[in-house]
Amino acid sequence: MSSTGRRAAFRPKLGIQGPAVSWQDPWAGEERAACWMRTGTGSLLAPQDPTPEPVAFLRAMRELGAEFYVHHAMPDLAGQSEFVRDAALCGMEICLGNEYGNINGPYTEGTNRWDIPDEAVLEAARSGLLTGLLYDEPEHLQINAGQYRKDGFYPHWGATDGLSLAEAGRKVAEAVAERAARIRRLLEREGLDPDAVPLISEQVFPVMFHLFARSGMIPCPKIMKESFQPLQLSAALGAAKQYGRQMWICADLWGPDTGAWFTRAPGFPGHSPAEFASALRLGYFMGPDRLFAENVDALLHYGNGTTFRRTEFGDVWDEFAREFVPSHPLRWSHGDAECDIAIIHADDGNYGQNERLLGNRTLPAPETTQSVFQVWHLLSRGTIPPHGSCMHIPGYDFPRHRLKADVPAASFPLERGSSAHVAEGVHPLFYPSRSTLTFDETVSEGRLGRPGLIVVAGSRISEETLAMVRDRAERGATVVIADWLVPRRWADSEPVGSGRWLTTEHFLEDDRVRETLEPFLPAADCWTQRFGEAELRIYPKDSRGFELEFEVCEPNR
Repeated sequence: MSSTGRRAAFRPKLGIQGPAVSWQDPWAGEERAACWMRTGTGSLLAPQDPTPEPVAFLRAMRELGAEFYVHHAMPDLAGQSEFVRDAALCGMEICLGNEYGNINGPYTEGTNRWDIPDEAVLEAARSGLLTGLLYDEPEHLQINAGQYRKDGFYPHWGATDGLSLAEAGRKVAEAVAERAARIRRLLEREGLDPDAVPLISEQVFPVMFHLFARSGMIPCPKIMKESFQPLQLSAALGAAKQYGRQMWICADLWGPDTGAWFTRAPGFPGHSPAEFASALRLGYFMGPDRLFAENVDALLHYGNGTTFRRTEFGDVWDEFAREFVPSHPLRWSHGDAECDIAIIHADDGNYGQNERLLGNRTLPAPETTQSVFQVWHLLSRGTIPPHGSCMHIPGYDFPRHRLKADVPAASFPLERGSSAHVAEGVHPLFYPSRSTLTFDETVSEGRLGRPGLIVVAGSRISEETLAMVRDRAERGATVVIADWLVPRRWADSEPVGSGRWLTTEHFLEDDRVRETLEPFLPAADCWTQRFGEAELRIYPKDSRGFELEFEVCEPNR
């Protein structure tokens, strides 16, 4: 995709997201900011540090190497004009997010979504610094519509009750596309670049990336958090590749674990400094257009009300931004991603909860939507569970829950965690995987690449994609496909052309599937991702893979 010259020069832009629990928004004013919940805890949190002076705060982030700031606007736009003015004064690019509005309202009619108003978008766009509009966990809030709004069930992009999965997907896609088109028209009427302010889908669950990318959004996977990293990144990389989008990455410090580290709140940070260091390098090597950390108050402490002090997480970020990135130039971007294994499935929004798919409460979750979990279990040599695609499924007990139950909120922050709650972590970064990209049920010949193995699961597939997959088998690929997706004429498992065609009614219970997949599986201690001619090899640095080691193999260098 890219020229050799671009590969030699490519570098993601680095950013930081604003505070969550430490201090009030520097621009909103303490009295007004205190009216709004800033996290999904369901309660107002008292600030732990004094509120910094705005320009000093932006300069502190500049000193950390941040090139852009992810700012969640206040629902009443308190301090918004002053924020844009100060960002311009500091030359800081900005991305506007909608999390506080999602949590507090006011909501776009019939949804649980707050859209940043047109006038605020235009004011920021006129500064020349606005890089996008970030939608916080839109997949989560489409499926789990009661997370914040309690006066009814209002999914993020609109109600889907009574619709089929395909119809629900189309309705969500149309709503997203309509919002993206509105922003384009708004900018165009003002004589501004209509492509300058894309919508970004920042996601905790590895579902609906493709649906949103199809509708114009930039995929932005959260790494760390409660994710299985190869699965999460495979979905986002595949969506960006299939639909020709940018890709951003959020290194999210909220998570399940506890330890002897600076802790603002239970689960924040929910990953160790060492895991954070490895996650930043992992995100960087994926070649995103932008990479940012969530949140700044895990990195900085405004302890005495006059100066900022880096936490151990701030030290990790500072080393990454100032030393690691300059000394490890990338010769690829995410758009160069290639796969040895392609997974194709219709993404119906099931991450293992098996209900409310795409926000639909009336349609029972078909078992076919769970088949992709079985595929990942096999492709990861049994290390990713067969019943879900993130840790918000049965079988996981988060240490942060015990910390929350035992330690009063007024006791935070904990400078070195709680010695009574230092627990064995549940969230490693490493799972074995071999250069795998995930595509949806409409992927075309030109976007698929040249995988040796194609696995097709899920609830449905388009006729065009099915025909393409059959043709790939005839031209040498090995295809393993759910039997409910194939017509009778292709129901038999057999060699076809120079390849192989295997149909199955259950990926885990069919010994033929395991035998067929075995030659394509990764080594138990290796996760690879190819980018053009380069192959990134990722290894566990410790016994469980909380820390990673990286190797880049480039045959022609």
